[in-house]
Amino acid sequence: MKFDGKIVLVTGAASGIGLCTAQGFAALGADVLLGDINVEAGEKAAAEIRANGGKATFGKLDLTDPASIKACKEWVLANKGRVDVIANVAGWGHIQPFVENDDAFVNKVLALNLRAPVELMRAFFPVLIEQKGGKVVLVSSDAGRVGSLGESVYSAAKGGVIAFTKALAREGARHGINVNCICPGPTDTPLLRSEPEKFLEAFVKAIPMRRFGKPSEVADGIIFFGSNRADYITGQVLSVNGGIAMVG
Repeated sequence: MKFDGKIVLVTGAASGIGLCTAQGFAALGADVLLGDINVEAGEKAAAEIRANGGKATFGKLDLTDPASIKACKEWVLANKGRVDVIANVAGWGHIQPFVENDDAFVNKVLALNLRAPVELMRAFFPVLIEQKGGKVVLVSSDAGRVGSLGESVYSAAKGGVIAFTKALAREGARHGINVNCICPGPTDTPLLRSEPEKFLEAFVKAIPMRRFGKPSEVADGIIFFGSNRADYITGQVLSVNGGIAMVG
């Protein structure tokens, strides 16, 4: 796979899966735009990509703020003129019994995991239509496919991303736009490692491969959907999960 001359926007690119995704696209020749709310980590990530010979630019992006998303779009168009691949990797969750979810928690989960990709596409989908093509990869979760204990609202939000992917794929197909979805299982990211050890041990025991996924392994799926090898694939959901959920 080659992405020479391609402009790729990756959200949540300062760490974890998003970082590996940005690095992977850059290694294959893409000009990568890293968006994240963490300025220090994001700038460091972009600098490291450039130091390794890749093309990368960081821009602060708060996906809970439509004004920030609009500013991102305007910067992309002013400086790059187009965007070929959009990978929305940013997300957030925390294991907590549903009855303990307060308003702030529910609002944060829904804002980052469901409203954010909707707002991102409200900004960029017209751009893709105007340029007559592009690839969109939305990152959901296996929690959105089968549910996850202690992640009821997160599961609902991620399930919404899957449905959004399929509906958007139908709207985009006539314009040459592919929209697909990656569902990671438990993946060894800083967010996962912030959970109590007892939860991590239970996760590993439930995974047939008996290990967490590597962020780079999830990134590989995202990069595939963003490539020309996925030109005839749209509206699809791919789980990268070590077999923890085997959904037909």
